[in-house]
Amino acid sequence: MWRLALSVAAGVVHGFSMAWPASVLGSGLGVAGVSSGFLQCASLGVLAALLLSRANQEANAWRQGALLSALFACSAMVATWGWLYVSMHRYGGLPPWLSALAVLLLAAALSLYFAAAGAVWVALFRRWMLSAHLNDGRLNDRRSAMPEFKRALAGLLLFAALWTLAELCRGQLFTGFPWGAGGYAHLESSLAGYAPWIGVYGIGFLAACLAMGVPLLVSGLMAGRTRAWQMISVGVLMVVVLVPLGLQQAAPEFTQAAGKLKVRLLQGNIPQDEKFIPGQGVQQALSWYAEQLLANSEPLVVTPETAIPVLPQQLAPAYWQVLKDKYAPPNGTAQLPVTPQAALVGIPMGGPGVGYSNSVLTLGPADLNYRYDKHHLVPFGEYVPPFFQWFVRLMNMPLGDFAQDRPPSSVLKWQGQRLLPQICYEDLFGEEVARYFAKPEDAPTVLVNMSNLAWFGDTTALAQHVAISRMRALEFQRPIIRATNTGLTGWVDAQGTVRESLPPFTRGALVIEFEGRSGLTPYAQWTSRWGLAPLWWLCAAIVLVLGVFSRRSGTRSL
Repeated sequence: MWRLALSVAAGVVHGFSMAWPASVLGSGLGVAGVSSGFLQCASLGVLAALLLSRANQEANAWRQGALLSALFACSAMVATWGWLYVSMHRYGGLPPWLSALAVLLLAAALSLYFAAAGAVWVALFRRWMLSAHLNDGRLNDRRSAMPEFKRALAGLLLFAALWTLAELCRGQLFTGFPWGAGGYAHLESSLAGYAPWIGVYGIGFLAACLAMGVPLLVSGLMAGRTRAWQMISVGVLMVVVLVPLGLQQAAPEFTQAAGKLKVRLLQGNIPQDEKFIPGQGVQQALSWYAEQLLANSEPLVVTPETAIPVLPQQLAPAYWQVLKDKYAPPNGTAQLPVTPQAALVGIPMGGPGVGYSNSVLTLGPADLNYRYDKHHLVPFGEYVPPFFQWFVRLMNMPLGDFAQDRPPSSVLKWQGQRLLPQICYEDLFGEEVARYFAKPEDAPTVLVNMSNLAWFGDTTALAQHVAISRMRALEFQRPIIRATNTGLTGWVDAQGTVRESLPPFTRGALVIEFEGRSGLTPYAQWTSRWGLAPLWWLCAAIVLVLGVFSRRSGTRSL
């Protein structure tokens, strides 16, 4: 029982490693949470040590490996995005017990991938250990060191491959929900140097190597096997510390400056429980955003997601026309501004019979006809999965059933920049962002995130979303500008550093000037062609090869 309790506790620490709860970030950003790569590796290392101890036990150890891994993953995910409880209970109206149960069941379902990973690792590593015990009597000391090293290296790689496959499964299967992947905790660690090469999942693979490498090293040293473990420790040290530090010192820049642009970012701080109520939040939003859009003097202004919370046809004709005239003055009625202006406005689009979409509509000169429709929708929040209509009917979720299968949009070309809007958690899927980098000449020079995280209250969701933006910035070496309802509204430079931001849960506007970037990182090059398939292939190949090796080892021992 103590092993099960320790697995749950380690999982909670792992969940908080992406954004450890704190009143204020050490960097002064004013949102709760700061990432810690050390805590991520240490907590996963606890699980690795528990699995290693189980591999020494009875024949059904694989079942205990599955249970330990499932408990770890489930508690980690609940700790990471337990704020879903806030959206379902406080704003969706679900009873507290049902909201908590829904969060737990979602985490439990996704933890099955990790249960399978733990079970397979314990089963295969146990077979190698049994083979080693049977063969030790027939090998001299000089020859036995190398098999021990091979077994340890195989165990390390097998754990990393299986754990990464589990992360890929939860991140891509059934629309995917990769929020809280282990690599996001390493924004401040040396492993961040790998981001433009292998991305967040590749960083997670290396972190898993370290997490299993330490228990294996300690186990070998305690058993007096120093020679093999010296080799492993040197290898882990090089891959996890020396190489990324060298990459950071060399500071390779795969991208080049692509001009600057001033942008006005809006943060309305409209209360979520009033946002879609006529005469309350709706009126606040319409009044404040119209005021800000009409007062804008910058080349570009960006609003949050669904800043205008009603369909265009539901607006008074004069309201929308005044905004259009501001950014595209009719001939003879106003003088065109010296610097043309444009606005990216979050607004729902569509109607009965054609479906609805969570969209970004552009206001600007007549030739700037651009619209972006969110295509990766949030299950239960933006569309209803099959057989779950009964669950959604229990909640009071407005705009909860958008149309799916929207065609991908192109980038917006404006004032020398190529902007790629992303709505809410779309920036969580780096492999989908990479599709826009297939042609370097058309690749975005800046990513624009428009979100409404008011659904989750004053929780670590805000800091976690900032961490996601920072990782995308590192992977693609692109700046990211963010306009959100409650925070964090600001911008992240191409090195993953938050440069300027508004205080969260305040109403205001922030004028920033960012520098766009052109060129492709290695990560952008291979993911734009093949997505995450190379990582799938690599991890699957490692598991397949080591599985065959395990079978042959077991046959020889017999």
